[in-house]
Amino acid sequence: VSMLFHNRKTQLLLVNSLTFGLEVCLAAGITYVPPLLLEVGVEEKFMTMVLGIGPVLGLVFVPLIGSASDHWHSSYGRRRPFIWMLCLGVLLSLFVIPHASSLASLFALNTRPLEIAFLILGIGLLDFCGQVCFTPLEALLSDLFQEPDNCRQAFSMYAFMISLGGCIGYLLPAIDWGGSFLAPYLGGQETCLFSLLAVIFLGCVLATLFVTEEAATQADVLDGPTLKDAPPKPSPPACCSCQLSRSSCLLQARHVMQALRNLCTLVPRLHSLYCRIPKVIRRLFVAELCSWMALMTFMLFYTDFVGEGLYHGVPRAKPGTDARRHYDEG
Repeated sequence: VSMLFHNRKTQLLLVNSLTFGLEVCLAAGITYVPPLLLEVGVEEKFMTMVLGIGPVLGLVFVPLIGSASDHWHSSYGRRRPFIWMLCLGVLLSLFVIPHASSLASLFALNTRPLEIAFLILGIGLLDFCGQVCFTPLEALLSDLFQEPDNCRQAFSMYAFMISLGGCIGYLLPAIDWGGSFLAPYLGGQETCLFSLLAVIFLGCVLATLFVTEEAATQADVLDGPTLKDAPPKPSPPACCSCQLSRSSCLLQARHVMQALRNLCTLVPRLHSLYCRIPKVIRRLFVAELCSWMALMTFMLFYTDFVGEGLYHGVPRAKPGTDARRHYDEG
């Protein structure tokens, strides 16, 4: 079994299983959350602002997380602690979004404002943690598969898993989970869907526990070939241990300050880089920017359009009415 988990293809599948899980959650969650926001009374102009929280935070924190993971050293490797931390945020969001009303009722009598707050918190967590998690995940793939042929194979599998996860993620909300055999155990449509997403994602996260080669590779790089056969060093005395702990904290603080400094110089560096790139790449950049803007705008509104425009439903109608039922069907 140990040899099976250390196989290159198995490692590739284990790492990219998280890619699949992330894309399933993002595709299904982001497709489903605009109707949820409209149903609790959030206007469309504010809905787009809520869905923009994650990308804006990502612009700030992606360079910080990338720089911090480059300098991180632990028994679990450089990337996986950050991946697990972000995955915890995704799991928390998958719990908060369908249970926003129940959580609000625990803290206040007038639950509507608090329900909206919990819903915004869950959506922001899902979008931010899900999108940012791809950065250390791609870095982990680069660390594990450094040879050119292995790297091409790894990122081909990565692209395939993103496509597969997107297909399944977009199909899951189309199923009537409220009338399925899982409904008596998990609840209505939203609760059942997000519970299923949480189970799928948790299984994908647990698969990364068996990715062991990153730590070994990192140890080889740090130790070097001349230190592998060196005799074990005697354990330091207690006072030296305190000094080592203090120096480790100072080193981590220095890394954080360096990451903040890099963030401050990011915009000037991007501007100078943009001025030096060829015109063809500039056109490609503009085309990519416009394509993603159009795609994201379409993704945000097409679910609501089907419910209102094609099925003639009303998202703010009371549950149980024909207008609300038509919207939910759409």
